Amino acid sequence: MIPEGWSVQRGDEVSTKITKGASPKWQGFDYQDDGVLFVTSENVRDGYLDVSSPKYLPIAFGEKQKGSRLRHGDVLINIVGASIGRSCRFDLSEVEANINQAVCVLRPKSFELGSYLIQYLQSPRGIQQLFGQQSDSARPNLTLEDIRSFSFPLPPSKERAKIVHFLETWDRAIETVEALIANARAQKQALMQQLLPQGTTPPKKRLPGFSGEWRETTIEGVANVLVSNVDKKSVKGERPVRLCNYMDVYRSDQIVTEMDFMAATATEAQIRKFGLTVGDVIITKDSETPDDIAIPTIVQSTASDLVCGYHLAILRPKDGTDGQFLKFFFEHPRTRHFFASRANGATRFGLTVGAIETAPISLPSYAEQKEIGNVILAAEIEIHRLKPILTALRQEKAALMQQLLTGKRRVKFPESEVA
Repeated sequence: MIPEGWSVQRGDEVSTKITKGASPKWQGFDYQDDGVLFVTSENVRDGYLDVSSPKYLPIAFGEKQKGSRLRHGDVLINIVGASIGRSCRFDLSEVEANINQAVCVLRPKSFELGSYLIQYLQSPRGIQQLFGQQSDSARPNLTLEDIRSFSFPLPPSKERAKIVHFLETWDRAIETVEALIANARAQKQALMQQLLPQGTTPPKKRLPGFSGEWRETTIEGVANVLVSNVDKKSVKGERPVRLCNYMDVYRSDQIVTEMDFMAATATEAQIRKFGLTVGDVIITKDSETPDDIAIPTIVQSTASDLVCGYHLAILRPKDGTDGQFLKFFFEHPRTRHFFASRANGATRFGLTVGAIETAPISLPSYAEQKEIGNVILAAEIEIHRLKPILTALRQEKAALMQQLLTGKRRVKFPESEVA
C-alpha cells in the first residue's frame, strides 16, 4: 500500500537512460595502464565504487561504446554473477569510464533523485524486490527490462530529500567505522610483514630490547600436529561433545567457549586426543580451493567437552613456542602462499601431515615470540572491538530504511516548513 502523497514510478520513468556495456574481448581490446576506466561487477560494491585495483582500456574502446559511457551520479547495478543486485553510485567526476555487460547503468533524471534511488536499491525492500525479479536459469541474471520495470515508491521531493539526509548521516557514521577497521587491518598486515619470519628467513626489523639469533626449524620442531577424525555424527554410547567445526575456524580469529558450537558425540580416545587446550592453533586442512588451506585460529578458552572436528588439524605448541606467534605466522601472506602451493587435489584440496610438519619456520626466543604476538594482537583486538559497532550501525540503518523508504514512518517538518 502506497502512503498518502507518494507515487510509484518505473525504472524507465525515473531515468533518462538504462543500458549495459560490452566485453572488450569481443571487440579486440585488452587492458592497459591508462585510458578509459573499465568498471566491472567486481568494482560495484554495496554502496560504493571500489577502484582500488583499476582496469583501463584504450580510448578507442570508449569511443566505440559511447552509449554506455558513465556520468557522475549514474546508478550502477550488477545484473549477472555472484554479486547480482549490488548497487552503487558512480561518484567520479571528470573521469572517462565505461562498463561491461555484467553491469547496468541507470541514469536518474536528477542527482537528488539518484540519491534516493540508490538508498532504496540498498534497502531490505529494494534488495528483496531485485532478487525476486532475477531469472530462474542456471546462471541467475537481471535483464534491462527488469530494471526498466522496477517499481520505485517515491515520496514528494521535500520528504525525499529529508529521508536521504537521514540515511546519508548513517552512511557517514558507517564509513567512518569501516575506515577505522581498514586502518587496523592495514596496521596488522604491516606488523606481520615487519616482525614475522618469511619461512626460515628472520625479519629485518626487531622489537626494541631483543637480540640474538633466530632458530631455523620446521613445524614439527615447534608443534605436535594432530589431524582430527571426529565427524559430525551422534553415535549412541559415545560421550556428548561440542564440536569445533571447519567454519568455526574459518570465520574466527580465536576460539572461545562462548561460541555456538555444534552438538555431536565422540569416543573417549577421540576426546583425549582431539580435545582442545588453551594455546592450540587450529588450521583448515582441506578445502575446495587452495587459497582456503591452512587458515588459522587460536584457542583462547576451552572446556572438557570441546573437541576439534573433521577436516582440521591441531598444532599443539611445544615448550618454547608461543601459540599466538604461531597463529600469526600462519596468517603471513608468504606462509599462506607456501601451503596453498603444497595442497594436493583437483576438485578438493588437502594437506598431508608430512606437508604440514616439514614446513620451514624460524623463531626467536620465547620472550620475543610473546612480545611479537602481543604487538600484532593489539591491532587484531582493535578490529574485534570495531566490528560489532559496524554491525550495529548497519542493522540500525537497515531498520530505519525499512521504515522510511516504505512510508511506515513519515519524516516530520517544522511548522514553518509545513506552512
